[in-house]
Amino acid sequence: EMSWDDLNKAHYDWPSADRVRAYRRLVRERVVRFIDTMPLELPIQQDAAAWIILMGIEHERIHLETSSVIMRQMPLEELRCHAELSTAERLLWASCSQAGPAPHNSWVEMPAQRVSLGKPATDATFGWDNEYGTLEMQLPAFSAAKFLVSNADFLGFIEAGGYGNTAYWSEEGRGWLHYTRAEHPKFWMVRGPDYWQRNLIEEIPLPLNWPVEVNCLEAQAFCAWQREKTGLNIQLPTEAHWQALRLTIPSDLSLQHTGLSQWAANTNCEHFASSAPVDMFPQGTMYDVIGNVWQWTRTPIMPFKGFEVHPLYDDFSVPTFDGRHNLIKGGSWISTGNEVLQSARYAFRRHFFQHAGFRTIIDAPGHDSVTEGSKLYETDNLVTQYLEFHYGPESLGVANFPAACVQAALQQSPPERRHRCLDIGCSVGRSAFEFSRYFSHVDAVDFSARFIQAGVRLQQGEEVHYEVPIEGDLTLSRAVSLETLGLVGLGKGLSFMQGDACNLKTLYRDYDLIFAGNLIDRLYDPALFLAEIGTRLLPGGLLVITSPYTWLAEYTEKNKWLGGRREHGEPLSTFQGLGQALAPCFTFVHRQDIPFVIRETARKHQYTIAELTVWRKLAEKPTA
Repeated sequence: EMSWDDLNKAHYDWPSADRVRAYRRLVRERVVRFIDTMPLELPIQQDAAAWIILMGIEHERIHLETSSVIMRQMPLEELRCHAELSTAERLLWASCSQAGPAPHNSWVEMPAQRVSLGKPATDATFGWDNEYGTLEMQLPAFSAAKFLVSNADFLGFIEAGGYGNTAYWSEEGRGWLHYTRAEHPKFWMVRGPDYWQRNLIEEIPLPLNWPVEVNCLEAQAFCAWQREKTGLNIQLPTEAHWQALRLTIPSDLSLQHTGLSQWAANTNCEHFASSAPVDMFPQGTMYDVIGNVWQWTRTPIMPFKGFEVHPLYDDFSVPTFDGRHNLIKGGSWISTGNEVLQSARYAFRRHFFQHAGFRTIIDAPGHDSVTEGSKLYETDNLVTQYLEFHYGPESLGVANFPAACVQAALQQSPPERRHRCLDIGCSVGRSAFEFSRYFSHVDAVDFSARFIQAGVRLQQGEEVHYEVPIEGDLTLSRAVSLETLGLVGLGKGLSFMQGDACNLKTLYRDYDLIFAGNLIDRLYDPALFLAEIGTRLLPGGLLVITSPYTWLAEYTEKNKWLGGRREHGEPLSTFQGLGQALAPCFTFVHRQDIPFVIRETARKHQYTIAELTVWRKLAEKPTA
């Protein structure tokens, strides 16, 4: 899903099913205890303990949906109905039995209108952070297809040579085609002269009047074929177009009924464990505005004005604000809860598969063919501050801190020991890029996906835009790229990954140098980190730590501070604490001060002095 996801199966030591069950039981007990004892005030606010429970419930609903998509891709022989299910329960997971010729699609005219997107903070329902904020836009008149694109419609694209004609495909789509060698939709199978379709737990002859299920790249190619065939400006709808369609049917009736079977929508598992004919569920002047299958839009998800990251799940949305994740709208047959609300905003990479199809529109000539508001512009205050710290111009005559730390570390690192480096707590990546000048391979790991996303974008050759405050509401725009930094060509042996410094995967090992920049006083268990990090180094390897030693209880419980406190009545400095923690496996090599400046406004800067210490891992003692 994300470019830093680790897909190497060898990197995982999976626990047994019994251990998973035991762990799940303990988690359940703890969650139930939390629910029983937490304060509850209505309405539930986003900073309330109960909001965490709502967040967990809605996240499990997402897992229900995505797990069903994974099951669809598993061999049938690896799936079976639970032996204890009754006949009635088995029917709840039955596919739709109705199939036949597809209806002729027609166009429904939609008037020009002003569309408002965004969920108010006072809304009565739970929402993910990307739903809040506002976006207003004026939509010109357009026409929307009455039905979703059917299997029969898409079969015409295939028979016209659509998968073999690269002119219909975007550059990204051509790359996906070359990689996958796809010749038909993922859930279609060739059986002799016929196509069949894989549903959740069965295979059936291709139902021509069901909605086709494809990824966004395939949907875009179909639209290109239709444009060539008809001469009309046929496109995927934007998020705003879908909103205009959604406003033609009653508001969220899912909030007013125990089940959606009380009105026409194939969702919430109310009707089938599959999609159904595109002309089965009328909604206003169209069909399947919600339900049946998710609908791809051409809008990459971006934050609305006023967006704020929710602190308890800070990487739910932000990593998808990369221009590569397109919104899907409307929900599918298995979508529940927040997923089927009008305000829901879920997005996936364009090559990903869900229970997702699409509707086409005839857009106004000259209307933005990609999206409204899709410019990649970093607005997260914490991320922009670190982008400025790592990549901005020098302030107050103080050298760039990450670059200075790397140079200081290299003074202690012999050239023949510069093969593998780990930058743990890499933030937005400057030190990782600097290390990649000298090391054959660099692993850059940070707990926050919000941070490493910036490094990944730079590594991919993008220009990252952000704003820094001048005074009051005034800001200054900045743009940074590897080219402007003179770092072009670096990062080829660099890998950005998300991880917990106190709980790293086993693949992070055999390093010549490990750099922990301004990390130690922000860990929840620094002693655990120091006790374990030595196992990642080769004998004679270097551990380089920098920190201003600004211990805060909000990050580290006071009894876990390495220093800055009294022990047995005597003052204990962090340098002393480091020495005590590292003594069993390391010898002290070097220490020095390195200043740094964090810009707050044009006239206000934080000047801080970090201490850099270098420790060499002792040679391993031979076993008796």
